[in-house]
Amino acid sequence: MDTFRKFYTDNGTRLLGYLLRKSGNYHLAADLMQETFVRYLERYRNQGLSVALLFTIGRNVFYDHVRRQRESVALDESFASLADDQEQLYIIKEDMRRLLEAMRQLDDDDRDILSLVVSSGLSYREIGALRGCSEGNVKVRVHRARQKLRQLLPAESL
Repeated sequence: MDTFRKFYTDNGTRLLGYLLRKSGNYHLAADLMQETFVRYLERYRNQGLSVALLFTIGRNVFYDHVRRQRESVALDESFASLADDQEQLYIIKEDMRRLLEAMRQLDDDDRDILSLVVSSGLSYREIGALRGCSEGNVKVRVHRARQKLRQLLPAESL
């Protein structure tokens, strides 16, 4: 169990970031992260620990939630604990809102690949194996998704 606790500690924040980028809602992402680790522990307890498997389960948990809800998720505005300075907090929230809104405008594939690259800590090769494509294909998809995201974001946000 100590090994799994370390696995949780090492990967929980990255998984949360990935799920936050996919959902746009902090509290939902935290719930999905918890569900992901529960499923991982229940189903793969006797296997070796795999970050790629963890993120695959996380992605599936997210899509399970979307299928159940069938409604768009909104950015949660409860980031008050991030900063004491109200102006800085407002800037952080606005930047995050703009970024998440731009990411929502990307198609699911682009949003997923960018979220994996930014949040998972997996290499392009590992992401390719997870998604069933080559490392080169992942690099091309990431590049194109980033270009689309740049077009969606106002110049002052970059």
